[in-house]
Amino acid sequence: MFSYRHAFHAGNHADVLKHVVLVQLLRHLRLKDTPFWVIDTHAGAGLYSLEGAWAAKRSEFANGIGRLWPRSDAPPPVAQYPEAVRAANADGVLRHYPGSPFIALGALRANDRLRLFEMHPTESRVLAGNIAEAGREAARRTLVQAGDGFDGLKALLPPPPRRALVLLDPSYEDKRDYARVVATLRDALGRFATGCYAIWYPQVQRRESTELARKLERMPGLRWLHATLTVRAPSPDGLGLHGSGMFVVNPPWTLQPALREALPWLADALAQDAAAGWSIDALGEASPQSPGKPRAPPPRRLQFRPR
Repeated sequence: MFSYRHAFHAGNHADVLKHVVLVQLLRHLRLKDTPFWVIDTHAGAGLYSLEGAWAAKRSEFANGIGRLWPRSDAPPPVAQYPEAVRAANADGVLRHYPGSPFIALGALRANDRLRLFEMHPTESRVLAGNIAEAGREAARRTLVQAGDGFDGLKALLPPPPRRALVLLDPSYEDKRDYARVVATLRDALGRFATGCYAIWYPQVQRRESTELARKLERMPGLRWLHATLTVRAPSPDGLGLHGSGMFVVNPPWTLQPALREALPWLADALAQDAAAGWSIDALGEASPQSPGKPRAPPPRRLQFRPR
């Protein structure tokens, strides 16, 4: 049950997609002065050494953040992501990778708050230590809870400022996580319908993976954006991660144009073979309504570009 350690995968292509989206969501939340919360249900250790034995064992970061690190030609929605990673590498050398908690922490203002859950006992201790080492202000804004984020989320919704980003990104090592994501989202929307929910999932050759997005899309009354980034064809043996997806409920209007600019570039930059590609599917308004303008029926857009 506790075999998964994200340090093996830190900074890989799936982290790239997840954190490009996360950076864009955080940037939008900061546009208003009203405080917000970030809640991460599966926070991991928060910060990872890319020179450590675990990361070096597979070096997955080399085909993820490692490909982007030396580039200077990325479009702004991509370039803003390595800038967040540079905050953990003051000397300009890619030695550490900040997970979602530390990317979020770097975007928090004085009255914003970070709430983190991690069930793995070792990971939760490391996470608490990393937050403590980040300094007094980081510790003041952050609460780390060792426990099941699916269950723990219920007690935090709705958050006091009524503005929050909830990141649901389990490892899916346990296939029951797929069903728990759907159930948790349904419960969370009942408690906090206006929250922004970002759900990461792996593209693997498993029925539950291919069905997750369809189940989320069919939930009634949702406004959502579904983005995928595929870096290679599935392996003949059925093993390994060939891409990943992000499903965002109540996405900000700025997210779709940012990803339409980012994903084609990322598909080229991270491609491992000719099957690399990207997609965006959205249900809901793509831009803010002008005052007094009648609301149009929610458009649905699908884009896909193989490499």
